[in-house]
Amino acid sequence: MKTTQTPAPVPAESGAPVTKADIPPGPPLREKKEGTVLNAFSHGILVLWAFMVVMPLLWAVMTSFKDDRSIFSSPWSLPDTLHFDNWSRAWTEANMSDYFLNTVLVVGGSLVGTLVLGSMAAYVLARFDFPGNRFIYYLFIGGMSFPIMLALVPLFYVVNNMGLLNTIHGLILVYIAYSLPFTVFFLTAFFRTLPTSVAEAAFVDGASHSRTFFQIMLPMAKPGLISVGIFNFLGQWNQYMLPTVLNTDPDKRVLTQGLVQLAVSQGYKGDWSGLFAGLVMAMLPVLAAYIIFQRQVVQGLTAGALK
Repeated sequence: MKTTQTPAPVPAESGAPVTKADIPPGPPLREKKEGTVLNAFSHGILVLWAFMVVMPLLWAVMTSFKDDRSIFSSPWSLPDTLHFDNWSRAWTEANMSDYFLNTVLVVGGSLVGTLVLGSMAAYVLARFDFPGNRFIYYLFIGGMSFPIMLALVPLFYVVNNMGLLNTIHGLILVYIAYSLPFTVFFLTAFFRTLPTSVAEAAFVDGASHSRTFFQIMLPMAKPGLISVGIFNFLGQWNQYMLPTVLNTDPDKRVLTQGLVQLAVSQGYKGDWSGLFAGLVMAMLPVLAAYIIFQRQVVQGLTAGALK
């Protein structure tokens, strides 16, 4: 059985004129059109998604500077005058300053504790082989899948028996335990991508394990720490269920509890402008943190995915 083969085109000699037969065919025009349509469709979806996310935020900020009459008469128009007294009223009369301070103390302490303990545990699980390594690692993964609703009742009795109920440091410890599984899971994968030659060189120079971790490996893991720190900050700042159960003291309420109390009280008073001002106050730190560290978040996610 004979097969016919098309001879390959002979390259033109140097100095010889190039004909159309010597030029390789380009991509089909149909593929270019499909790629253009796909790009336009994806960009349209992104624009629509950005509009759906940004517009409610801008509307809340705009409404926080209106008076109560303008909120209902012209909800979509810009405020005639900026009523900064809405913010001062929410900050002082609604005790948003106390709620804000309590939230900063709780989230700041728990965030530092979570990053320190989580990075140490993740470094050991990623770099050292010992009996039970994988078992401990999967225990942390199991903690991520455990519903917090099932732990509220036993957690309440444990915290109460330890004398930590209605305390700032008790809430900090609970936040750390709540955030550790995801932190260890994230940073373990990140530490595995870091080069081992740097740590080995430090050991050869006589550095101890603790010095190698804190002075060499931890600075190298800065993108991962920032990424997981942002995620933990968002979760802890917006946490409502845990402080509602474990923190019933009105003087030690966090911001989420204060917003609920503000919504109830201002709803009866009809002070909707003060309510929107308090809402924007609680929203601004989260937006500022993500805007400042958005590049580090992306770097940490991509660095942890590639090796």
